[in-house]
Amino acid sequence: MTRGGGDTRTGSTGGDVGPDERGTPEDLLRRHFLGACAGLGLASATASACDSSAPARERPRATVSPRAEAERDRAGTPDWRIRSEGPARSVAGYADRVSVTAGEECGLYVSTTAPSFRVSAFRVGWYGGAQARLVWASERIPGRAQPGPRILSGTRTVRADWRRTLTIGTAGWPEGAYLLRLEADNGHQRYVPLIVRSTQGTGRTVLMHAPATWQAYNGWGGYSLYAGASGAYADRSLAVSFDRPYDAEGAQKFLVYERAAVVLAERLGIPLAYTTGTDVHRDPEVLRGATAVVCLGHDEYWTPEQRRHVTEARDAGANIAFLGANTCFRRVRLERSGTLPDRTVVCYKSSVRADPCYATRPTLATTDFRQAPAADPESSLTGVLYEGYPTDAPYVVHAADHWLYEGTGVRSGDGFGHLVGVEYDRVTPGAPVPEPLEITAHSPLVCGGRRSHSDSAYYTVPSGAGVFATGTMRWVEALMAGTADGGRDHGMDTRTRAFVTRTTENLLRAFAQGPVARHRPAPRPNVSEVYKGTV
Repeated sequence: MTRGGGDTRTGSTGGDVGPDERGTPEDLLRRHFLGACAGLGLASATASACDSSAPARERPRATVSPRAEAERDRAGTPDWRIRSEGPARSVAGYADRVSVTAGEECGLYVSTTAPSFRVSAFRVGWYGGAQARLVWASERIPGRAQPGPRILSGTRTVRADWRRTLTIGTAGWPEGAYLLRLEADNGHQRYVPLIVRSTQGTGRTVLMHAPATWQAYNGWGGYSLYAGASGAYADRSLAVSFDRPYDAEGAQKFLVYERAAVVLAERLGIPLAYTTGTDVHRDPEVLRGATAVVCLGHDEYWTPEQRRHVTEARDAGANIAFLGANTCFRRVRLERSGTLPDRTVVCYKSSVRADPCYATRPTLATTDFRQAPAADPESSLTGVLYEGYPTDAPYVVHAADHWLYEGTGVRSGDGFGHLVGVEYDRVTPGAPVPEPLEITAHSPLVCGGRRSHSDSAYYTVPSGAGVFATGTMRWVEALMAGTADGGRDHGMDTRTRAFVTRTTENLLRAFAQGPVARHRPAPRPNVSEVYKGTV
């Protein structure tokens, strides 16, 4: 799937982030750093990459949640992965909820050419390196082939509208990210992702999953927000529905851009809460009193309500981590599908003048946040501005003495090959950003024949909250680099994995302690120095 040429972005030629955005094992690191690398089931890394011989400052430790620690240490199973996808019609399904609270039911809609199938629910976490555990499994269920996709004229929205196959109860399921695996008798399998969300996040780090972005890229039935059945941008959907399966293995965006961060956070044992962007859009309660909010590796599509609620959480003292790039780039609207709310993601993009809200409710018109009407560049929240696609470049450390990089052994100017890509952000002179803001990494690159930079940036606000943006979409992928789960990793190696793992640990542990400005050094404003002559 590719973004059509009509889907233009600043410095961008357009294009999709495909399943190759993953990560591939190497040597030994010092014994005291093995815990960091073992965090994702890794056996090794490079000693020169992350030398923690520098003395660390004495600081309060992040709280370890007994509940999280107990769940982390439970026995997992390596048998959560899909062994065979098979043909597209062999088995597929979707849930009628993006998320549920523990104990709620959800409907599952399944189509298969096999006479029967089973469902297994795997909760993603550390689990001694197994990375998931089996929480529930169904009996054998009769299978049937359901009708093909239905396409709604006007918005070219694809819906499956299948009959409900079964109802799943979640009583006793711990909060967390789940993969429901459909296992057909023909030997083929697919995932259906489901978040068992938290109702309150006080004192916890909130992991915010990105189903609106998952759905935007979903090409099941021939249409996504990027292309239609012809492959052309002009024929794309203007609205996409959750009432259809995800394409490929059924959970590609979660697996590539989110899973490894969940595994690492759970291994640390910090108190965690789980939610989705669509839930935060509707109800910000889970953010109240949270120590931190973590936006994962590809979280492009936000509603104005979601953005407002996250900003309010920051201003109330919740630290915010952006572990990707291109975050909060598209302004979308959620609409009903049948009797259920928020089941359709609307985004007209460059056709925004055709959006019914354009003239009547311009703040809800669906295009890029930086575009009219109601232009509000994402940098006022993230500190960085999305610039382009595609690129592949080393990540270059600028402020090696920043607390984020403690224990990594890096020096200013050190680079980590291929870590910047495939989309990137930078601190853009002239764009609105909070102050004080410090660029911690400044990485030269070429995109579309034009030289530029990707930046990691850190700032704080009067509430004491800190905000860090990596500026690269490959950050979470790098947590898997050099492992069997990494797949093709763009050449990222275990030295890069060790660096990203330790830096992410530093970030999550510090953010879990509450408003980071109260216990970590203040940002050192350096934008004018880094971009001398352009500010």
